Amino acid sequence: MEFSKWHALGNSYLVVEQPDAGPLSSARVQRLCSVETGIGSDGVLEMTGRDGPHAIVTIWNPDGSTAEMSGNGVRIAARWVAAETEATEVTIETAGRRISARMLDGLAAATDVGEFTVGEPEVVDGIELTTASVGNPHAVIRLDNPTRDDLLRLGPLIENHARFPNRTNVQLVRVDGRHDLTVLVWERGAGETRASGSSSVAVAAVAVERKWCDSPVTVHLPGGDLQVRIADGLASLTGPAERIAWGSTSL
Repeated sequence: MEFSKWHALGNSYLVVEQPDAGPLSSARVQRLCSVETGIGSDGVLEMTGRDGPHAIVTIWNPDGSTAEMSGNGVRIAARWVAAETEATEVTIETAGRRISARMLDGLAAATDVGEFTVGEPEVVDGIELTTASVGNPHAVIRLDNPTRDDLLRLGPLIENHARFPNRTNVQLVRVDGRHDLTVLVWERGAGETRASGSSSVAVAAVAVERKWCDSPVTVHLPGGDLQVRIADGLASLTGPAERIAWGSTSL
């Protein structure tokens, strides 16, 4: 099976098209993503259909589960399609969500993520949070100075809490100004991650809805910065994606 490996602010994915042994399985994804048994990555983007600059993508988490949405994954998929077709505008379809992407100068791409929802503030196990959906679930927690220790404690607790029967992504957020957020991310099915596009959209949406910030919002993540625009109930996300390796494997 041929693959290419990409990253978006350190969040890495393997991109595969028409695997030699048929559609990917959960077990195979786990082998591919494992540093010990495979190539090592934060997930797999399986191209299950392509027609010119339009591609249908299944997004796999490293634990073998599938994700409804990944902002970084979609951006990587868009850059991959653009490289394959030389198109400057592409569309990516995943879990029934169709996302337009425009290639910008350098490694950047702008994706029209589309609709989002933001819930009311609530308290779960004594922790105040706000839920959001960008096609996948998020729980946003505002703290004055979130640390990695906070993330390692609260991430798995909230991800697997009974409040979220399908589990959830978790973000710890510090508000730095009217257009700036610093965010730590715990991804459902992946754990601590250096960057997350859908998490960035979720925290920006919550920050704008709760009037912590005004759009556009720059989200500062351990891996780097992403830009989110919120307007009329719709979100767009801009950031880089870069191919770092390619090859083949029999795993």
